[in-house]
Parts: sequence; structure tokens; C-alpha cells
Amino acid sequence: MERTDVGALVRSAADGDAAAWKAIVEGLGPLVWSVVRAHRLSDADAHEVYQTVWFRFAQHLGRIREPDKAGAWLSSTARNECLKVHRNARRLMLTDDPHLLDRVSEDGAPEQSLLEAEEAAAQSERVRRLWQEFEELGERCRQLLRVLIASPPPSYQEVSAALGIAVGSIGPLRQRCLRRLRARLEARGAA
Repeated sequence: MERTDVGALVRSAADGDAAAWKAIVEGLGPLVWSVVRAHRLSDADAHEVYQTVWFRFAQHLGRIREPDKAGAWLSSTARNECLKVHRNARRLMLTDDPHLLDRVSEDGAPEQSLLEAEEAAAQSERVRRLWQEFEELGERCRQLLRVLIASPPPSYQEVSAALGIAVGSIGPLRQRCLRRLRARLEARGAA
């Protein structure tokens, strides 16, 4: 459907021409559906959004400033309505506790926030224990592992030159150091 045709149809529909309205719906309906489907709503929500978009279009038909761009107006409205459905779905929770809904945030359910906070605290504790046990390793292991975890990682030749370790000894030494670190963590129940 050409923009000029759309503009003329919108102006005619605004003047009460039912045939023009029907032509707009038939011509731009697939566009609205494509936007709605792209948001992966349930069938019921998708149909509801589709109807809402056309209802809003009918409400604003006489006030659309650029009738030639009715397709863009419909697309934008469809996208906004889909986003409203997604936002509302995140907020909706079935519960017997009427006060629980008062505690729901934009980021999700309070239970999800609690789980995320607990996981972050546990991860922080694991990292703290790792570095605590790392500091208990011998100086040679600490130096080697610190150099090897650099970003970007240095070549074995660079490690050899920096630490005075033979290139062929770097891999086996690294493995021994990591085994010691793992054993320390397992002994403390931190692995």
C-alpha cells in the first residue's frame, strides 16, 4: 500500500467513509500483526493488543498529523501496547497475600530479588575464600599464577623471562600450584 494511498484513505475514513476504513484495516492489518507477533505474546494477548491498536487508531483518526505515515503510527502504537502487556505480566502474581503485590518492583518479584542477592553473596564469599587460600600458597606459586592470569595472557617465553623458570617447567608447575590451591579449598569446604 503506497503512502499517498494510505494518506487519502485515512482522510476519507476520518470523514466517515466505511470503505476507506475497511481498506486501511485490510492493507495495514498485516503490519500490525507482524509487530504484535514479533513480541511473542500469547494468542489472547496478541488479539487484545491488535484490537486495542485499531481502537486507538479510530480514536485518533481525525487528529493524525501525517496521514501518509499511518503505518508508522500503527507500528509504534502496536509496539507500545505489546510492551505494556509485557510490563503488566511481570507485575502480575497469583497470591493469597494481598500485600505482596505492593512489594513487587520493576525488576521482578521479591523472591527473585532475594534469590539473586543470596547468589551474589555466596559468589562473593567463594571469591573471598579463593583469594584467602591463594595468599597461603608459596611465593613461587603466587607469582606464577598471577602472571598467568594476566589479560592478555603472556606467552610461556615471556613468563620464563619474567620469573626465571624454564619454559618446559611452567605447565607442570602451574598444575601443581592449582592442585595445591584446590586441595586447600576442598579442605576448607570452599570448593
